[in-house]
Amino acid sequence: MLVTRAEPTARAESGAEPDSAFRRRLLDAMADAVRERGYRDTTVADVVRLARTSRRTFYEHFADKQDCFVALLSERNNDTIEQIYAAVDPTAPWDVQVHQAIESWIGASRVDTSITLAWIRDTPALGERARQLHREAAEAFTALIQNLTATPEFQSAGLHPPDKQMATILYGGFRELIASTVEDGRDVTEIIAVAVDTALALVGPRYRA
Repeated sequence: MLVTRAEPTARAESGAEPDSAFRRRLLDAMADAVRERGYRDTTVADVVRLARTSRRTFYEHFADKQDCFVALLSERNNDTIEQIYAAVDPTAPWDVQVHQAIESWIGASRVDTSITLAWIRDTPALGERARQLHREAAEAFTALIQNLTATPEFQSAGLHPPDKQMATILYGGFRELIASTVEDGRDVTEIIAVAVDTALALVGPRYRA
């Protein structure tokens, strides 16, 4: 059964148009600042300077630094999920689909490792809004995993598509593996093979004694 596809994680609310040019510049500037200084050392002044706009404009779009950062991460998570859905061919053999999904997921993480690492390591300490973001992202990614394994190719192969708990284990394990690889200064694509093997073992055929 397909899982209801999770709504995109919530964007930061503001009185301005959510897709305005100023908001886009501020989000891009937040990403640049995190790459340069890390999230903890980034200030609103850094974001405003990089966006070449004013503090007044910043606060018209975001309540504070954290609000801007959470909006950026929400956007990145949504984009990654859409990228993974687009990368998987539901008519391909089931093991090929697994490889396509994981390669796309890790490829998206590799594009901007500073943001990937900040998302995994910095947000747990940011309070309730960040906890909400984590819950929303976890629901979206577990729904992604369940939906991708609910295709005819999977069903006809006698496999064991993961339930929500199993999908959560896959999601959490891959996140931690990605984070530790980035922290070690290694290319995150190195983990594609082990990630694929783990997923295949979890959703693959079960053998009875």
